[in-house]
Amino acid sequence: MKTMTTKKAKNAGCNCTALRKATRRVSQLYDVALAPCGLKTTQRAILAQIGRSEPTNVGALANALVMDPGALAHTLRPLERDGFIGVEINPDDRRHRSISLTPEGRKKLEESDVLWRKAQSGFNKAFGKAESEALRNMLEMLLADDFSANFEKSIAM
Repeated sequence: MKTMTTKKAKNAGCNCTALRKATRRVSQLYDVALAPCGLKTTQRAILAQIGRSEPTNVGALANALVMDPGALAHTLRPLERDGFIGVEINPDDRRHRSISLTPEGRKKLEESDVLWRKAQSGFNKAFGKAESEALRNMLEMLLADDFSANFEKSIAM
């Protein structure tokens, strides 16, 4: 494993704080890498998820992205304003809106792919390929329903 120089934080024992700080740092690095295409990491992730599951709706998209639906709706507005996504009222259920990529959104997502791959490669080089894979596997474990259920059960005691 590669060794890295880090300053030990006062609250280093807090998993939530450490994860949030690490997530913000990685997001900042990826935002820099994506800057030439004009997308932020969150926006690209949303466009990519819509592309994988379209047409979709706010609830399903929020669930897939592990986001609050209200926060997601707020984040969707600039993507709609910029013409990257289309939001239409579902004719079968007017309470729901159908979300899909526009041709401009597909083009922007494709444009970001090269930058995204470069960021992924940079992360793997800086962190280590095996370490990056192990990290992703651990993060997938945190996203599992079993982890959530076990966590909730352990704090209810």
